[in-house]
Amino acid sequence: MPKTADTPLSGSGSGSRSGPDSVHGHDPGRSLPDPSRWKALAFIALAQLMVVLDATIVNIALPSAQADLGISEGNKQWVITAYALAFGGLLLFGGRIADLWGRKRTFVVGLIGFALASALGGAAQNEAMMFGSRALQGVFGALLAPAALSLLAVMFTDAKERAKAFGIYGAIAGGGGAVGLILGGFLTEYLNWRWTFFVNIPFAVVAAAGAYFVIREPSGTRNRSPLDIPGVVLSTLGLVALVYGFTRAESAGWSDGLTIAMFIAAAVLLLAFVVTESRVKSPLLPLRVVTERNRGGVYLSLGLAIIAMFGLFLFLTYYLQIVKGYSPVKTGFAFLPMIAGMITGSTQIGTRLMTRVPPRLLMGPGFLVAAFGMLLLTQLDLNTSYAAVILPGMLLLGLGMGTAFMPAMSLATHGIEPRDAGVASAMVNTSQQVGGAIGTALLNTIAAGATTAYIADNAARATDPKLLELQAMVSGFASAIWWAVGILVAASVIAVALINTGRPGTGAGGAGSASGADAEEEFRVPVVAH
Repeated sequence: MPKTADTPLSGSGSGSRSGPDSVHGHDPGRSLPDPSRWKALAFIALAQLMVVLDATIVNIALPSAQADLGISEGNKQWVITAYALAFGGLLLFGGRIADLWGRKRTFVVGLIGFALASALGGAAQNEAMMFGSRALQGVFGALLAPAALSLLAVMFTDAKERAKAFGIYGAIAGGGGAVGLILGGFLTEYLNWRWTFFVNIPFAVVAAAGAYFVIREPSGTRNRSPLDIPGVVLSTLGLVALVYGFTRAESAGWSDGLTIAMFIAAAVLLLAFVVTESRVKSPLLPLRVVTERNRGGVYLSLGLAIIAMFGLFLFLTYYLQIVKGYSPVKTGFAFLPMIAGMITGSTQIGTRLMTRVPPRLLMGPGFLVAAFGMLLLTQLDLNTSYAAVILPGMLLLGLGMGTAFMPAMSLATHGIEPRDAGVASAMVNTSQQVGGAIGTALLNTIAAGATTAYIADNAARATDPKLLELQAMVSGFASAIWWAVGILVAASVIAVALINTGRPGTGAGGAGSASGADAEEEFRVPVVAH
């Protein structure tokens, strides 16, 4: 077993620092980074890809699964909603479990559970089995996702290496959903929908085996405080009510009684959660995690960006398949420029500049570039050229999102104490999950309203009802995408206004940068000594 050199946790009363070199892990004579960290990154990235893929891969397979299992039109949303509720509702709990149990153990348990739940989904014989398997996937995903991100936070302590690691992770977090559309199209078209579940099993087995043998979590980073049961109950119920409110609004409308009740319940429960967390001795979510302006800026701006992006995934999928007549596989390939843009933005732009410029100068412009790409897509009509409009729009969207995602993922644990790394990582996942639920519901509702208005305005002059229906659909998409443009601009403004830390590894204070103490704190994590 390797010896570990623990650095103190602020306010934890554990030990004392021996000097700045040992804090940052740069003393070559005493402490070196974990030599297995890059191998560990490969398995962490594989697990993250599996979770992100699963968010979109099932969407492509849903029509086939619905027909095979006899799922009613009214119940089909539960294939998506059961996963979203469990995943979104339990993320904070999952992050706290990672801090308590240990991130490696939580990560491996999450992977094994996710594989078993996927096997159950692939073997589903009726809608009850399908909904149950999706809920179980959400439960284990809520363990897995925050453990993965917090492992990176405590294993990569050098600023430049950290930038590269989070660049890879950010590219996967941003582009994995689009990869899911391609893979889902292939599996559904050439095999059958069950393989969109079974494909998770080899991912999970390889990642779990690799993690078990390769990952060595630094010691001294657990938070062994008693579990905050009131916080777990209030946060889970509050997030479930919020996510369900938005998913119900999509199908039943914003004025539906149950929709309104869910939003009121979510507000009351989450307010009670904040009050509880401010008073209990060992909170589930220490308020210091979200009140620090840089982390708060990341959670808010990233959540808004996901709102915009998830809505677009849905609209473009429908546009390409229904209006353009693309097959599922061709639709998936049509998203490749977005994936290429995200990988380029994250690994070539974000990673290279992360250690040279303050993060806000990557996130703010990144979201603006994405907004410009989205702006091009507001020009959609029945005869829009893929090469002239959709291709450049998706490239710019991918470049901008990739550039912004990379520093956002790194800053999610900015200045965090190692004992809080799991719950801080859970917060960035929560902002993405809630953002995805809001984006799908909000932009869908806007699109549906614009579609109805278009039909009402043009029905009297229409000669071809089918053509009118398609024109109205595209008009609705374009209206909703305008909203997405505005949301991305808002994300850019929030990132620039709230995020004021300097580039990693600098201690310079002053305008636009963190204080020396804050910059030093960002990398104050235990390192493995040999």
